[in-house]
Amino acid sequence: KVLRVINEPTAAAIAYGLDKARGGKGEQNILVYDLGGGTFDVTMLSIEDGVFEVKATAGDTHLGGEDFDQRMMAHFCKVFERKSKLDISADPRAMQRLRRACENAKRTLSTATSATVELEALKDGVDLRETISRARFEELCLDLFKKTMAPVTQVLKDAKKSKAEIEEVVLV
Repeated sequence: KVLRVINEPTAAAIAYGLDKARGGKGEQNILVYDLGGGTFDVTMLSIEDGVFEVKATAGDTHLGGEDFDQRMMAHFCKVFERKSKLDISADPRAMQRLRRACENAKRTLSTATSATVELEALKDGVDLRETISRARFEELCLDLFKKTMAPVTQVLKDAKKSKAEIEEVVLV
């Protein structure tokens, strides 16, 4: 039985327990930063007495986690080609294996300072074994991270809030 339908940013805030942790503090402002697989959304919510209200939302339908995966893949393609003189960019099987390895490395970098990509016989029996640091990954993706800031700025403007008025930021 469906009691009510809520939007994704509100669901994220509830999942993080923000509806419970607010007691008696008056209105609290929460910024939900959702960098999904294929899209980026940012939403400003206010919570008061357990009631959520969406103040503003913005995003980029052409920016998501896949863009970050592509950056890492391009990096490892260049490394592999430089070391082996083999180009894997036109090899669908090799690229799919590299994609999975890069997705895993990206997840690892969210909690560790480095990640290793290891793929046996990636092409013509040649292995790929390379480590990437979180700092290097951030450097490769700097323009993508910066691209997320325009929607954040727009949400703050639309909600008529300053950065200082945000009590919580939820990263989804």
